[in-house]
Amino acid sequence: MATQLRRYDVVEGEMDSLLEWFPNIIAVRAKFGFKVEFMYADRENNQLVWAASHPGDYEAAYEEFAASPERAAVFAGQPQRVTGMTVSMVDTIIAPGSD
Repeated sequence: MATQLRRYDVVEGEMDSLLEWFPNIIAVRAKFGFKVEFMYADRENNQLVWAASHPGDYEAAYEEFAASPERAAVFAGQPQRVTGMTVSMVDTIIAPGSD
């Protein structure tokens, strides 16, 4: 299982709008085999931090997702709510739900 950590710098005042819209893109990602492992809104630093996993070839699945008309449709007409992002592949050390 491959997991990607994504950290977004959110436009001031846009966190709630981004979080309201976000289930739309999660649904599209799910059609391509992605699962959201966790998502946190760091309001103090205006960041959205989340991780998505894929059971197969993450990069190939992401390329297919990124080029899809479904993804384009979800983003159509949306304002820019993210000013920057850091994206990296990560290793699981302690799984969610572990004690």
